[in-house]
Amino acid sequence: MQRYPRDLTGYGPTPPDPQWPGGAKIAVQIVMNYEEGGENNILHGDAASEGFLSEITGAQPWPGMRHWNMESIYEYGARAGFWRLHRMLGHLPLTVYGVTSALARAPEQVAAMQAAGWEIASHGLKWIEHKDMDEATERALVQEAIALHTQVTGAPPRGWYTGRSSMNSVPLAAETGLFAYIADDYADDLPYWRRFGDRDQLMIPYTLDINDMRFAIQAGFTEGAQFEQYIRDSFDCLYAEGLAGRPAMMSIGLHCRLAGRPGRAQALKRAVDYMAGHEGVWFATRLQIAEHWAATHPPVARARPSEMDRARFVAEFGGIFEHSPWIAERAHALELGPTHDTATGVHSALARVFRSASEAERLGVLTAHPDLAGKLAAAKRLTPDSTAEQASAGLDALTDAERDAFSRLNAAYTEKFGFPFIIAVRDHDKAGILAAFERRLGQDRDTEFAEACRQVERIARLRLTEKLG
Repeated sequence: MQRYPRDLTGYGPTPPDPQWPGGAKIAVQIVMNYEEGGENNILHGDAASEGFLSEITGAQPWPGMRHWNMESIYEYGARAGFWRLHRMLGHLPLTVYGVTSALARAPEQVAAMQAAGWEIASHGLKWIEHKDMDEATERALVQEAIALHTQVTGAPPRGWYTGRSSMNSVPLAAETGLFAYIADDYADDLPYWRRFGDRDQLMIPYTLDINDMRFAIQAGFTEGAQFEQYIRDSFDCLYAEGLAGRPAMMSIGLHCRLAGRPGRAQALKRAVDYMAGHEGVWFATRLQIAEHWAATHPPVARARPSEMDRARFVAEFGGIFEHSPWIAERAHALELGPTHDTATGVHSALARVFRSASEAERLGVLTAHPDLAGKLAAAKRLTPDSTAEQASAGLDALTDAERDAFSRLNAAYTEKFGFPFIIAVRDHDKAGILAAFERRLGQDRDTEFAEACRQVERIARLRLTEKLG
């Protein structure tokens, strides 16, 4: 059994209505990353100096050495940048991603965050890479971060964002059961639930594009006006979608040492003022969004086809293609995953098997279908699906003349093609079915075989939609 763990479908073409408070058309969420004092530094027990997200282009860690320039750049964020952003944004709900060891070295800043009513989420114990850590080491760091965060702020964190994460970071945070949301995710414009073992964990996606980190990387922003324009363009797109009935969430990522610089801060202020000048904008913390989402769109327990064993999968879907459970048996062996846990996903897997089957096997599927309004229907020996489908077009209530017409057409069709006439009756009424019967009798066998196969797939799609929604 092959399984692919990534969900590449998400909400698909019809995302849910967030029902933001007050009928807001967009939720705007601003994050301040507070990392200064928690970055790589041999003073902190690290092996080298920091080399990430600073004004020094192409900076590399210095093994075993302190880096005066790098340290002073980070110190600017704590000493000046934080306070500039605090003065500018203190009136707005804001989430701080606080590196716990940095918060412990910043009592004045923590007091100011709390006085402003900002949410302080955990950004891990230290601002370091986790990708090469073993699971046990990282798990211990998560617990240490939670404990220190509680000591420094007076309460455990309700949100988590590792940032420089490993493949274990999100599962390890989820297993604590502590967090209303985890933000190590960039996969959507809306929150969504993700399953970890027996736990449903709310993910609130973050952003690396509407983020001042792009001032510190190649091919990023070079001046404040670019950052401002990108924020405005992102807002305009999402706000327009909200006006059209598809409200979403917009995240903005800031760092004290980057956006806290005067030229960038001024551009940020203009962008914030621009957004605030629109009606129907909900500025919120991530925790406020998480609590609203959990109340409005709680997780729903449902059967997940990709997680079913073979016996259950066949029991559920073996009759989707009429009397042909072998299709479901083979489909279960395909590389299925969360993206197949919908009617469209299951249909894709079943249809792949049907399309790749031999002509003889596909003919067997065609001949497994009953005649329309034929003897099996009269004897009430159709499958429940076929019975409901034929009834939906009124084929269970024919006049004598209509019954004679169907009998004549069924006999002529089967004699010519060697399989019964198949049509997705839910797409038609009696008149339309009879018209299609007459038209298709005039086709050659290859053309009609292909048409019958398409109709079989359409019937399967309609059955799955009714079953899975």
